[in-house]
Amino acid sequence: MNVTELIKISIILLLVATGVALLSRRLRVPYVTGLVLAGLPITELLSRRIGLDPSLVLNLFLPILLFEAGINTDVSRLRSTFKPIALLAGPGAVLSTAIIAVLLKFLLGLTWIPALFVGVMLANTDTVSIIALFKEIPVPSRLSSIVEGETLFNDGAALVAFNLILQVYSTGSLTLLDGIQQLLLIALGGCLVGLVLGYLSIPVFARLDDPLSSLLLTVAVALATFQVGEFLDVSGAVAVVVAGLIFGNLGLSRNTSASSRITLLSFWEYASFTVNTFIFLLIGAEINPVTLWRTLPAVLLTVLAYQVGRILTVYPLLAVVRWFDRPIPLRWQHLLFLGNIKGSLSMALALSLPTTLPGREFLITLVFGSVLVSLVGQGLSLPWLVKRLKLSQFSETQQQVEELQAQLMTGKAAQDELDSLLKSGVLPRAIYEEMRSTYQVRIAGAEKALREFYNRRPDEFEAKSGGRIKLDAIRRRLLLAEKGALNEAMRKRILSEDIARGRIQIIDEKLLQLDDD
Repeated sequence: MNVTELIKISIILLLVATGVALLSRRLRVPYVTGLVLAGLPITELLSRRIGLDPSLVLNLFLPILLFEAGINTDVSRLRSTFKPIALLAGPGAVLSTAIIAVLLKFLLGLTWIPALFVGVMLANTDTVSIIALFKEIPVPSRLSSIVEGETLFNDGAALVAFNLILQVYSTGSLTLLDGIQQLLLIALGGCLVGLVLGYLSIPVFARLDDPLSSLLLTVAVALATFQVGEFLDVSGAVAVVVAGLIFGNLGLSRNTSASSRITLLSFWEYASFTVNTFIFLLIGAEINPVTLWRTLPAVLLTVLAYQVGRILTVYPLLAVVRWFDRPIPLRWQHLLFLGNIKGSLSMALALSLPTTLPGREFLITLVFGSVLVSLVGQGLSLPWLVKRLKLSQFSETQQQVEELQAQLMTGKAAQDELDSLLKSGVLPRAIYEEMRSTYQVRIAGAEKALREFYNRRPDEFEAKSGGRIKLDAIRRRLLLAEKGALNEAMRKRILSEDIARGRIQIIDEKLLQLDDD
């Protein structure tokens, strides 16, 4: 394909995406679902076939999506929900893969290796679809953190497991012990690569005072981290996630100017949105409706298999969580079960199957069909499900509280920026004092109104706005800060382990008493 033809096709895809954006908002259809449906007839309208290139997805699109998700993920939120995330993205992914493989072997008569390949591809939950939904429909922040954390890390788990099965297919043997060792080596190696490159990028970023140069550095870090991980035979996906988390939580510190932060985050939001647009349009273009119709019974059995795998993974594992962490409400578990939408990574892995694998085209059709059914069926029903489970309740009083909090946060942020401008000599003190006093009036008004809300009778405030839950979220952050200080003091031998452990146990008990936010 020459450059002119590529530009023409890109223009057509962008125009289609614009039309989908307008229609999906009017029809209240999820944007990604609309893109897939719009992509179905595209290949028939163009002079040549277009579709997903697996190397493009894995080497360009995936690092961009993972890095963008990483820099926008709050590590403190991730840490507070780490246990359920680790269960679902680790043992959960392995268990789900095994269940899907067993069911496909007996339902469709597949041999073990093809069944395991499909199991790995369909045990993976699509990051993009879930995050896009949660941007449109507010859900409790802990639930959002669990879902986003699982989808963030199971991309890496899927790639690791896929490569292990590929090795079994190529060599013909892999013992359980060797498999576990390789799994740990690949995952931990990916973490190490991400830590090293993430931390190395921070001092370089701190020295760049030009937002555009900083932006170029982040793109280089995202793409290079994935390539370095793959070159060292560790998980490039895990490496990119870790590098993104480090950069987003440490690199974008308070010392970073507001303009640099806005430029950087806006770019990555746009890059992620653009990549998502092309991916989901190309998913639709890749699916042949005629072939899908012929294999529909097998596709529906495959969908049934991955749903059974999800049921037998989510509910038992999250029932165990109550033994060592705050329990996960049953309504949340329903969303975690039905929200396992499939997407681009599943299709990219399907296209990456060895050409010598028997029945390769049939397996690709099964995965493509399952992705389409998932994106359309679950994608359309998920907003309804969230409302049906009453997970997006947002009262008028709660809205007023959040508006005041937004006013308070923006005023404080502006004052911090004014302080920075004064120290750097950009502003004279007279103008600084005048502008700061304007913001102080806004902040004082917001603080007074918030104080009145929080000083109301507890039963009235809780009934109207979920105020106790709001305060519990703040108390949780404070308790986590206390716990972090104790762990750091114990690590540096400032406090004895007995004293620190005793205090940590008390804090853990207080955390378990707080309501979910």
